Order: sequence, then C-alpha cells, then structure tokens
Amino acid sequence: MNGVRRWFQYAALWLALKTAGILPRRAARAFGSGIARLSFAMIPRLRRIAMFNLRLAFPEWSDAQRRQIIGETVTQLGWMGAEFSQFPKYTAERISEIVAVDGLENFLLAERAGKGVLVLTGHFSAWEVAPFAQARFGYPLSFLAREVDNPKVDALVNSYRTFSGNKPIEKNQSARAVLRVLGEGGTVGILADQNTIVEEGVFVDFFGTPACTTTGIARMALHTGAAVVPGYILWDAGAKKYKLRFDPAVELSRTGNSELDVKENTARFTRLIEDVVRKNPGQWVWVHKRWKTRPAGEKAIYPF
Repeated sequence: MNGVRRWFQYAALWLALKTAGILPRRAARAFGSGIARLSFAMIPRLRRIAMFNLRLAFPEWSDAQRRQIIGETVTQLGWMGAEFSQFPKYTAERISEIVAVDGLENFLLAERAGKGVLVLTGHFSAWEVAPFAQARFGYPLSFLAREVDNPKVDALVNSYRTFSGNKPIEKNQSARAVLRVLGEGGTVGILADQNTIVEEGVFVDFFGTPACTTTGIARMALHTGAAVVPGYILWDAGAKKYKLRFDPAVELSRTGNSELDVKENTARFTRLIEDVVRKNPGQWVWVHKRWKTRPAGEKAIYPF
C-alpha cells in the first residue's frame, strides 16, 4: 500500500511540475499555492507536526498565531514549487527581476581565500531558488541532494536543479566529492536545519531543545580550512521579490580538541539558523520532525 501511495505522490508531483511550468509565473505561483494548501488539508499529519513544532519553539504564542504562521509556510512552499517549475525560463536577465542579492561581498571574500566555501543554509522560503539564482549570477556551486525513489521524477528534478550550471552530489557518496570540490576552491551548499541520525550528528540546542544536527559542515570546514558562509533566501513582500543574503563567514572554534570543536561549531551554525527562523517564522518549513532523534534513553518528543 505504501508503495502504491508513493507512486501516486510522485505522479502528482510530476504532473504539477509540468502543469505549472507551462503557466506564466504569476499564474504558476497561484497554482502552486493552491496545490500546497490542498495537499496540506489532505494530510493531517503535517498539520500536527507543524503545530507541535511551533508550540515547542514559541510556547508563549496562541494557537491562532501558530495557525497564521503555518498558513504562511504553506504559501511559501507552494510558491517555491511554482518557481522551481519556471527554472527553464529563468535566464540571467530574468532571474535578476525575481531575486536580489545582498551581502555578495561576504561570499566573494571567502571565495578569494582559495580554500573553498561551504554555504550554510536551511529550508527557508523558496530554498531551491537560492542555488539556481546564485549560479545564474555567475557563481555556480555543488549541492547535496538525496536521490528520489522514482527514477523519472529524480531525473526531472535534477535536470531543473542543474539547469543553471550547478552540480549535484549524492548524499550517500558525499564526503569524497565535497573534499574534491573544496580542494579545487569550489563552493558547496549544505542544508543544515533538518533532523539527522545519531551516527551523523550531535545534539545542540535549537529553540531551547536539543536537536540532532549534522556535523558534516563543521568536520569539512575544520579539515579543509574552507570558509563557512551563511546564505539564505527570503521573500521580501515590500519589494515583491526574493532576497538572497550572504552573511560574513563564521569564525570557527579551533581549540585542538576535534570533537569539542565539531560540537561547538555545529552549535554556532545552528544558532545562526535559529536566529533567521525567529525573525522570519513564516518562511521556514515547520512540517518536518526537527526534534525526532533523541539522546539515548530519552523518550520520543513527538506523541504521534
């Protein structure tokens, strides 16, 4: 049954992507928002996860405030799907009408150091647009991506992701590939705001609750000397366009105790991500079980 359900989900994704792609951008965004709201209404599990996460992160809020943020999140997800469908139409000239870059000097300064750049990012707003736009502006990168189970959908999604010159790195074979890119002075974008398994992460505070977080960025940075530059994309309602922001490279802890340094730097990265989420709560993906993995002996946080 799960296999059949997954097949229909992939078929629906493929159809929605193709349908939105033939629409003008404005119509595609409206279509994407509608599909996202419909999907969210049909999957109560996502509503439960989002509400639980917001109660954990913002206990002082009312449920009405939380529902408003969830609504904004769903809209952002729908818009991202629409923007993704339009990638084949987004030339360098067109993308500048949709995305403005802020803090590019921070990225360029890190790039000039010559040891590679790790772009620390998360699932903000239309996160798929960020690397696409970065490449269109002349700074292509490699990105970690998990293979989609359906080969046809995986091929379609990757063709869109690489349309502007970016290169995927399959997550299960990432370490050697990332080291090669950084060794050549290249750039790798890594989403660092999702739950991970104990073997691949450490527990650091996220909204006051320990969350298992990938150590990959910290380990790679400490090993290679690559700069870690926070980069994230947010929707600017006033300007009616996305803003791709690069902050100054993170100053790393280098005490000589590798495991302590890995944990401290991972905590620093996580605090930066949390700060962006706090300032823009409606533009982060609350439908993910961020606190699912627990320390040994600790009971599950999610009651469902």
